[in-house]
Amino acid sequence: MNKELLEKKLQEIDQIIKSKYKEETQIGVLAGLSGISLFEFYYSKYLDIDDHADIGVEMLTDCIDKINEGYSYPTFCTGIAGAGWVLDHLEQEEFMDADNDDLLPELDQYIHTFMVTDMKNGNYDFLHGAIGYAFYFLNRYRNTKSEELKEKYKTILFEFLDLLKDMSEDDGNGKIKWESELSIETKERGYNLSLSHGMSSIVGILTKLHVFDDFKEASEPMLKGAINYILSFKSEEENPFSIFPSWVTDNKEDENGQSRLAWCYGDLGVAIRFWFASKTLNDKELANTALEVLKHSAKRTKVEDSLVRDAGVCHGSYGNAQMFFRMYKETGEEEFKEAFEFWMQDGINRATHEDGFAGYKQWKGVDKSWEPEVSLLEGIAGIGLTILDYLAEYNTNWDECLMIS
Repeated sequence: MNKELLEKKLQEIDQIIKSKYKEETQIGVLAGLSGISLFEFYYSKYLDIDDHADIGVEMLTDCIDKINEGYSYPTFCTGIAGAGWVLDHLEQEEFMDADNDDLLPELDQYIHTFMVTDMKNGNYDFLHGAIGYAFYFLNRYRNTKSEELKEKYKTILFEFLDLLKDMSEDDGNGKIKWESELSIETKERGYNLSLSHGMSSIVGILTKLHVFDDFKEASEPMLKGAINYILSFKSEEENPFSIFPSWVTDNKEDENGQSRLAWCYGDLGVAIRFWFASKTLNDKELANTALEVLKHSAKRTKVEDSLVRDAGVCHGSYGNAQMFFRMYKETGEEEFKEAFEFWMQDGINRATHEDGFAGYKQWKGVDKSWEPEVSLLEGIAGIGLTILDYLAEYNTNWDECLMIS
């Protein structure tokens, strides 16, 4: 891969972000200003010059100003919980010396109220519901320097686990599932298996809790039950298109059997969360299943096999690259190295929109239209972060905001 070409692409992305970020109305990590700031901080570290981090600080100051002026959207993806997560992450990774124990507790009560309300309404969604809030509180629990705050976050996380248990359906033979709304348009309900909105994110948050002795006992039965439920839909075909469906409904005819290769839905998200779960559960068989699914995914490089239309992290080339890169770092498996290099090149090849941002536009499937985007999840900030990961000679953890690490 041509390093000069990639560095030139980063310069273009940086220029556009600087010219556009003031237009951003949301403050969340995946679709908002705080997430865009991550690009500037990581770019600053890569170049070893402070200018870009200064812009990042400006963006975060804008986020805090917006909250002080009455901005109230709470979610992880778009709102306050996501901005809080970014501040915590930057302190954790030593990008800035923020006093988060002073700053963030002022937001806790607000975020906590939404977490409880969403759980009681059955909205566990990672991006737009309760798991996103719990993810914020888990990061606070992990990073706070105050014993008193740690106890507070512990209590909140136990409450989340209790609510998650209340919401679950246990079939009595080791499988546990959670129902959710599959479509805003049709209101159809079912069992979503995805990482973005479904049960793979439940596996994700439970895995992250299970790592800590405080939560092991409360999280383990649900973690194993969720994994067993998802595993029960593993394709037994000789050479399936995809190994897991995107979701399952009571109407068997409607089972969405073919899932695309992407972060948001499909095999990659399921398998990467299985991999991390296998580590904390010390489950060799689950690790082998995760690797089998990932190796099958690594072969899906033709457009008709991957269904990839654009370059962004959510459901495009760079999201696939980032996930295979993470698994290469985890395992050293050559197949994953080949896969991430394929998807990086595919991402570079997709920078063809003359009126796009750095050549990129996002495919809006619902509207059948192409739009330029700045955000981490669907736009050039995420593309830039993926390129930086590829070029950096040190480990980065920004992709934890996507539950990839």
